[in-house]
Amino acid sequence: MTFVRTRLALDRMASGETLLVRLRGEEPRRNIPRTATEQGHAVLGEAEAADGIVLLLLRKG
Repeated sequence: MTFVRTRLALDRMASGETLLVRLRGEEPRRNIPRTATEQGHAVLGEAEAADGIVLLLLRKG
């Protein structure tokens, strides 16, 4: 479900805009960067917060 929300957000954006996604859990952490890259978007950065949430910065391709 997290990727569906991410995909919808990316679809509404213009090419080159960035999106900060908060991820919780191991599956989204593995799958969202991979799938976003496969769809032509760029992963600009990834950082883990103290509470275990992963912050993922994407740029729409």
